[in-house]
Amino acid sequence: MLPERLSSGPLARWWMMRGEWRAHPARAVLAGLAIAVGVALGFAVHLINASALNEFASAISAVNGEADLQVRAAGPNGFEEALYPRLARTPGVAHVSPVVEVAAHARNGASVRLIGLDVLRAAAVTPALLGQRAGAMGGDPFDSQGVFLSPTALAATGARLGEPLVLAAGARQVRFVVRGVLAAAPQGQSLAVADIAEVQWRFARLGALDRVDLRIDQGADPKDVAARVAGMLPASAQVVTQQAQARRSDALSRAYRVNLDMLALMALMTGGFLVYSAQSLAVARRRPQFALLRVLGVERAALLRLVVAEAAIVGTLGALAGLALGAGLAEAALRVFGGDLGGGYFSGERPRLSLTPGPALVFLALGVAAALLGGLLPAREAGRAAPAVALKNLGDAVDPNRRPAVGLALTLLLAGAVAAMAPALRGLPVFGYLSIALMLAGGVAATPWLARGLLGPLQGRAGRAPVVDLALKRLWGAPSQAGVALCSIVASTSLVVAMAVMVASFRGSVDEWLLQVLPADIYMRVEDASFEPAAQARIAAVPGVAHAAFLGQTSLRLAPDRPEVALIGQTIDLRAPGRTLPMIGKSRPVPEGVTPVWVSEPAQWIYGYRPGQQITLPIGRRADGESLFVAGVWRDYARQHGAVAMTSDDYTRLTGDAGRSGASIELAPGASADRVIGALKAVVPAGARERLTIARPSVLRAAALATFDRSFAVTYLLEAVAVLVGLAGVAAALSAQTLARTKEFGMLRHIGVLRRQIIGMLATEGALLGLIGVIAGAGLGLVMSQVLIHVVNPQSFHWTMRTRVPWGLLAGFAAALIACAAATALVAGRRAVSRDAVQAVREDW
Repeated sequence: MLPERLSSGPLARWWMMRGEWRAHPARAVLAGLAIAVGVALGFAVHLINASALNEFASAISAVNGEADLQVRAAGPNGFEEALYPRLARTPGVAHVSPVVEVAAHARNGASVRLIGLDVLRAAAVTPALLGQRAGAMGGDPFDSQGVFLSPTALAATGARLGEPLVLAAGARQVRFVVRGVLAAAPQGQSLAVADIAEVQWRFARLGALDRVDLRIDQGADPKDVAARVAGMLPASAQVVTQQAQARRSDALSRAYRVNLDMLALMALMTGGFLVYSAQSLAVARRRPQFALLRVLGVERAALLRLVVAEAAIVGTLGALAGLALGAGLAEAALRVFGGDLGGGYFSGERPRLSLTPGPALVFLALGVAAALLGGLLPAREAGRAAPAVALKNLGDAVDPNRRPAVGLALTLLLAGAVAAMAPALRGLPVFGYLSIALMLAGGVAATPWLARGLLGPLQGRAGRAPVVDLALKRLWGAPSQAGVALCSIVASTSLVVAMAVMVASFRGSVDEWLLQVLPADIYMRVEDASFEPAAQARIAAVPGVAHAAFLGQTSLRLAPDRPEVALIGQTIDLRAPGRTLPMIGKSRPVPEGVTPVWVSEPAQWIYGYRPGQQITLPIGRRADGESLFVAGVWRDYARQHGAVAMTSDDYTRLTGDAGRSGASIELAPGASADRVIGALKAVVPAGARERLTIARPSVLRAAALATFDRSFAVTYLLEAVAVLVGLAGVAAALSAQTLARTKEFGMLRHIGVLRRQIIGMLATEGALLGLIGVIAGAGLGLVMSQVLIHVVNPQSFHWTMRTRVPWGLLAGFAAALIACAAATALVAGRRAVSRDAVQAVREDW
């Protein structure tokens, strides 16, 4: 027997690992690269998201200044100014600063967020919003017509210090004089600060505030102060803490970010399967060596530690490389795509890369864990092998006469089905992703059983070519080795099919929805302005216009920690709302004396609104809000955070706003669309022309679908990388199995099988493995796609859709994968049969 220190010590394990890696370096490098790619993608997506959120939070913090609490308007009309002195007298409140906000634009069309402040009050709460006068301009510090611009606003508007600047909102235009800059304004924020009284007067906001910033006394309990403030607020206002503001900022893009993170981790999971393939094949090839070591006295636990250590080292090196690669990818992506990866959630300057050690350690641990999980089963197999049998056995570890077990696979699949039925956890589809992971593991575990089941009926049939017969018998008699080769095919195929079906279903549903919501001939929209009643009348009277319907929209803050909900006023036929709204189900009859509204599908998911329910919204003149009747639910893919639609007359009555930001035009028979568009531009007020967009529905549909494709561009990229990792696993598995069977090929050559027949047999094996993998992966992917469509998407984005299968795309992918598997086996086969047949069957001991 070998001495204990030599047989099972760290030095011996390192010696054996070095020998394996010297003999087959490409296999270890490929497995490590798979882990590196998975870690890099996950870490890069996390860094991009974290950097964008940090930049967004910094911008909000700069605008909010040192405010401990805020009282914000819930509706479009703000809240009464009389609340301000009551807040100032609240126990525990040290300073208060009233604020009015207006979405304005300059004459060149640049958007500007105009903030009206009380300079004396703001100095104690939001000093970053106080302007610095340029050079020796001097002047009255209380100049009512002075305005201070952030550097971004100064560049966007083209304004110059000391010169006039006209800002417009709605039908109102106000002339200011640029007195200085907001040096402390956050990058990318187009801000303008002026005297609050001037803003209220000039923009018809007298007696109303949009927010009040509060500083709390030292020693006062913020929770107690917040509770006292909340107790005195009407329905038109709500208290917002710093924690609620952080949750709201996070909620803006959380679902999008989490979905990207999960998709990136799928690539890491695929890398784990590749480690499993590499380690399983290495264990199978080294089974006689392990048997010899066992005969010489090496314990089972020592062999298990050897294989696990190999996987851990590969995973650690791969994860470290992945962290470095991920940081580089994140920096490049921030430069190219910005902080939202095409999702459209953040705007402004490019965020700076935010690197912290905590997430790096988490992704390092995930990479090592994926490698360890991939090496665990091969390690157990190495420890369980019987030395007397394994010493001369290079075949399959499973007796060909035994049917492969399927109990574990069924258990995993059943657990995945149960997890899919669980509700969201804190608004995230945690159990939905767990369901996909369990189903993926179950499908991979079932591959040996599935391979035997699909190949069984083909056994013993006469009339087949010898090459095909040899390939079938080999695969049928070695199910565990076939399963190892299949695991990467099944994993990559199922992920591709699931994501392809989900994206096709989503895109098809959006396209169908656009056809429903864009039935008119021409659409007009004016940004940060509106068509007043006089302009609406001129638009409707344009020659060639048969009918003009106008749409107004504003925002409601229904919860302090959630993004705003859109309130929409449009033409709705009360007898048949489905003519103008893409209804889900039937609309309820509207009782007499109530105001009906129709809520979007996301609003139903987020706020629990149901048809027939009475809800209260912070609009109207009532202090406790307006009571409304939910008449139905409509499908809306444009507003992820919810929308509430009402008739145009009710919108004007409750908001006091008769202006409209959009219009849909139906042409009279025989009217020329180009001529009507030219006439429409001519009747639009001059102040709104810079913000005007006129387009036909086909152009709007194309732009919307282009935005959809751009938002899914990173999804496509991550999916493609996962597929490439999976195909690399297929190539590695088939190549390693082929090279390990050189004795088998030598024996076949001795009994008269030609070299080209052996190569043909291997190509057939590869094609059959690819076919079985495609069948299993496609079936599993279709099931997983239903989890994505009916669980993950509704719980993440609050949208439902109908399943659409892109058969052409899937057929092309299946053919390519089968051809790739056959080509890989063919290339490896040429190398394997190049050795002399006598040398191949020679025994080494």
